[in-house]
Amino acid sequence: MTSLKDAIKAWEADSGLVAAEAEDVRLCPIALQLPLISKLDGTLGSLKKCKHLRLSTNAIDKMGNFSGLDNLQILSMGRNQIKKLEGLEPIADTLEQLWLSYNSISSLAGIEKLSNLQVLFIAQNKIDKWSEVERLAALPKLRDLLLTGNPLAVKASEEGNWRI
Repeated sequence: MTSLKDAIKAWEADSGLVAAEAEDVRLCPIALQLPLISKLDGTLGSLKKCKHLRLSTNAIDKMGNFSGLDNLQILSMGRNQIKKLEGLEPIADTLEQLWLSYNSISSLAGIEKLSNLQVLFIAQNKIDKWSEVERLAALPKLRDLLLTGNPLAVKASEEGNWRI
C-alpha cells in the first residue's frame, strides 16, 4: 500500500505542483502505477489550500483526519471500501460536495452536520431504508442527490410506480 505521504510526494512529482499550495489535489496512486492508499492520516492537514481533494479509487475503509482542511469544498472518495460516514466534523462548515459512490455505506448517520452540502453522490452503496434518506431533510442547501444502485433505489425501480 502507498502511504498518504508517499502519495502526496508522487502527485507533486507528477504534477509539478506543491500540494500544500494546490487547490485541487488528486491522490490516486493507481494512475501513477503505485499501490493504493488504505489509510488516511494527519498528513492530510498539510493540504491547507485544498478546495477539491480526490481520493477515489483507493482501498480506504475509514474516513477521518480532515483537520486542517479549512478550505475543502469537494471531497471525492468514490470507489473505496468506506462503510460509514465519520470524521467529517472538521470540514462540516466548508464542504459543499461529497462524492461517495461505489462504497459499502448503509447509513447516512452524521450527514446532518454538513450544513452547506449541496451535492451528494452516493450511488452503488448499501442504503436500503427510507429513514436513511430522510436524514437528508436536515440539509437545507442540498440540490443534487444520486442514489442509483442502492437497494432502496433498485426496489423503487422494480416496483415501477415511483422514482428516486
